[in-house]
Amino acid sequence: MPDFSAMDVLRFFDRRPRELELYQAFAAKVLAARPDTHIRVLKSQITLENRHGFAFVSLPRRKVGEPSVVVSIGLPYRISSPRIWMAVEPYPNRWTHHLLLSDETQLDAELMGWITEAAAFAAAK
Repeated sequence: MPDFSAMDVLRFFDRRPRELELYQAFAAKVLAARPDTHIRVLKSQITLENRHGFAFVSLPRRKVGEPSVVVSIGLPYRISSPRIWMAVEPYPNRWTHHLLLSDETQLDAELMGWITEAAAFAAAK
C-alpha cells in the first residue's frame, strides 16, 4: 500500500503535467509488478521501496530537451546500455544508474527487469 497522498505527488510535480504523467505511468507499472511497494514523496525525489529504496524518481537538475523524469536504480553491477544516462559506484559493487524517462514506451521489459533486480538487491541488504 503506497504511503503517500495524491496531494504530495501533485505538489512534487507542480506545473509539470508531462512529468507527472510519466511518473504516474512508471509508478503504475511498478505497483502492478510489485504490489508490496511503498512510495514516499520527499522534497527532491519520490522513493519506491520494499525494505529499502530500490527506485527513485526525480526531476532533471538541468534542461534535457523534452520533459523527462530521472529514474535511478541500484544494482550490484554496472549496466552497459545506451539507455543509462549516468552510472556511479558510490560503494564497491553498488552501482547507481540514472535513466532519463521521456516517453511511456520506455517502460518496457528491459527497464522492468532492472527494476525487479533492483528490488531484489534492495531487499537483500
